[in-house]
Amino acid sequence: MGNPLLTVKNLSAWYDRGKMVLDGFSLELAAHEVVGLIGLNGAGKTTFLKILSGLLPSFRAENILFRGQPVNLRKRDFKTSRYTVFAEDDSFPYFTFREYLSYVCSAYEKDIPDVSELVHGFHFENDADTLLKDLSTGNRKKAFLITAFALQPVLLFLDEPVNGLDFQSTEYLYQQIARYKEHGTVLFSSHVLESITLTSDRVFVLENGSIRQTFERGQIDAANIREALRYEHDI
Repeated sequence: MGNPLLTVKNLSAWYDRGKMVLDGFSLELAAHEVVGLIGLNGAGKTTFLKILSGLLPSFRAENILFRGQPVNLRKRDFKTSRYTVFAEDDSFPYFTFREYLSYVCSAYEKDIPDVSELVHGFHFENDADTLLKDLSTGNRKKAFLITAFALQPVLLFLDEPVNGLDFQSTEYLYQQIARYKEHGTVLFSSHVLESITLTSDRVFVLENGSIRQTFERGQIDAANIREALRYEHDI
């Protein structure tokens, strides 16, 4: 894999100190790859993304390195290197999408990009000037996804990105995830097996707060992942 872009070693996290959500969690992300994180509900996928996003302070780790150097996940130099789209997000309710995009680009010190292709691809033309609070769950998700792909951070974190999207937007999302390797690395969590198998270069199977198994290219197969999850029903 060469020098990892992001290294997390022996991470533990909790909401209640008496019950660990993540324990002994370790992974490495390479530059310019797509990594899927899959697990049953409660496995800790969203918790991990919250930590990387600086939203959960109740954790400890032996090492967290970004480009080989120790990193504070809540400091600006790392914050401007990543962007997260959460499964549900009610923030900035009185911004329109275009106002939100302008705000984010200013915070990341980037020029506002042309998002017409993304807006068209996600079928968002009629909603770009609607307040985020007035959008459906799926269209609000599209607003944050368009922002993410337009911003092009080195690290893009997606939490259950398929949830709430229509079929055409889901297909377009898969295309954008696959193409994103030109710009950076994608880590996304999902319980939708299709989204994992169609887009990932590697897959981490998360169980009981740690990574149970890793699948590389050529091994990423629905049957293999189901077996690793010890789950008899369709995901």
